[in-house]
Amino acid sequence: METIQTRPRLALLDSLRGFALLHMIAYHTLYDLVYIFGHPMGWYQSQAGYIWQQSICWSFILLSGFCFSLGRQPVRRGAVVLAAGCLVELVTWIAMPQERVRFGILSFIGCAMLLTRLCRPVLEKLRPAAGLAASFAVFWLTKTVPQGGLGLGDRLMTPLPEWLYSTPWLYPLGFPRADFWSSDYFPLLPWLFLYWTGWFAFRMWPNVRESRLLQHRIPGLCWLGKRSLWVYLAHQPVAYGVLAALHMAGLV
Repeated sequence: METIQTRPRLALLDSLRGFALLHMIAYHTLYDLVYIFGHPMGWYQSQAGYIWQQSICWSFILLSGFCFSLGRQPVRRGAVVLAAGCLVELVTWIAMPQERVRFGILSFIGCAMLLTRLCRPVLEKLRPAAGLAASFAVFWLTKTVPQGGLGLGDRLMTPLPEWLYSTPWLYPLGFPRADFWSSDYFPLLPWLFLYWTGWFAFRMWPNVRESRLLQHRIPGLCWLGKRSLWVYLAHQPVAYGVLAALHMAGLV
């Protein structure tokens, strides 16, 4: 009887995802402490806190794009993640409307998976290095689209037509109205192009599936990374519940 050999799991990617997840849990716990329970933290609300937040979401999006080609059934996976994102939006709308999530990170990643599967025949025609450079350049130029126009990174330079921001339905694309609010917002512009930066980075790595480096695991972090979706869904209710209990006890 033939023995079917399966490729070893690239555990370092799970470990990196787990590391980013730990930072996200810490960031969101402090968010609750600052904005819900009213304990301001100067550094958290400063540029340092913004850089921390950006490093977390960049890590998740780049890793998700990089890992897209490693998984099977991308349409099914994308639909599951998108459904989880819709669940988060529904729960926050009902339970905490003042902290409502609209097109948050899960909704974005789910849509990015589905769009990558749809656009893959076109993306595969690009050379990986050119695709990576172009994707990151478009991301950098469109990062301020949700703020009203094109720019360089976080610096807005060229306003876009106001009519793009006048409809209530274009916020998933990156064109929110002036009265739009979301406590977690990752529209397709610019973030889809950072996702594709990760996708092209995977294509630039020859024989990535046989990489011994990526087979290294970091215990604990690897476990978290393999269960990132479920940990993500659970971490905010748990963090809020713990802080609420501490608040009732007069400890925070």
